[in-house]
Amino acid sequence: MPKLAHLIKQLTVLTLLFSVHCFANQQDLVNKESKNASFELIVLGDSGGIEDGNLSAFLLRSLKSHNYVALDAGTIVNGINQSVKKNAFADLPIRPNPNWSTSGTILRDHVKGYLVSHSHLDHINGLLVASPEDTNKNIYALASVNKMIGETYFNGIAWANFTDRGRPPTLNKYHVVDLPIGEPISVTDTQLTVTAFSLSHPVESSAFVLENGSDMFVYFGDTGADIVEKQGKLEVIWRYLAKQMQHKQLRGMVIEVSFENERPHNLLFGHLTPKLLMQELHNFASKVGGKAPLQDLKLVISHIKYTLANNLNPRLKIKQQLDEANNLGLQIIIPEQGQKLAF
Repeated sequence: MPKLAHLIKQLTVLTLLFSVHCFANQQDLVNKESKNASFELIVLGDSGGIEDGNLSAFLLRSLKSHNYVALDAGTIVNGINQSVKKNAFADLPIRPNPNWSTSGTILRDHVKGYLVSHSHLDHINGLLVASPEDTNKNIYALASVNKMIGETYFNGIAWANFTDRGRPPTLNKYHVVDLPIGEPISVTDTQLTVTAFSLSHPVESSAFVLENGSDMFVYFGDTGADIVEKQGKLEVIWRYLAKQMQHKQLRGMVIEVSFENERPHNLLFGHLTPKLLMQELHNFASKVGGKAPLQDLKLVISHIKYTLANNLNPRLKIKQQLDEANNLGLQIIIPEQGQKLAF
């Protein structure tokens, strides 16, 4: 028995040492990637569907700047609060303001604009409810998206009109900028330029290609697959990115997967499944060309639909289906609210 106890003790120590070694290696990899990174992404909201307080929203900045642009705005204040609790802004030099909390200072001083992919409430709710204590900044979107936001929300009925266009009285806090499709536009007070593209969805949605020098990052709003939607809109984006990748580096991508593979196409309502996403990415890879063209590309999966149903975990199922289909060497990331990622 003493020998057995000694053996168990030795195995326990070895297991602990191995775990520490693995953790150290993971931390070294994270630190190395962070040192070589160009962009920082903060996850304000990672889910689609019905879970208020955690809806689609991300903050992106060039690491050459201390200012972010919001990529959609389903959840803003609660997302910033949760991110502060998880120390996601630890590297951001925040100047304390006695009049505002840390979250208030980040929103007011460091978020310099909103890129809104489309007008559905789960992508704009956070912007609406934060507007009374926000500062002046721009809302960037396709013309049809801005028109619908103004008519539906910032109309003095559903919500006060905090913008500089539409139904009076206009409070002029937000300057509304219509993005042309396929033309780069500078994002004010950041190091970023954005090129917008149209996506297939029940209302017009959009993707944003953000660039800083020779580095690129792409964010997709809600989108259906070309094989289902029959509009070829993702094909346009893949061609554009493949051309840009001849002289620029694609650092990462946020793209939605709302449902599991078992969801029938007629009930997708302009969304993706793991199978459909992988089909699209294979099409993209064929345009980039070369051996393993998307190897190690960081792919952040957004908008997984939350459910109140028992015995269902869509996040686990979707991650499993993506991993099983991933023969492109992608780094697939299922993000969590408050998480900071480097690209």
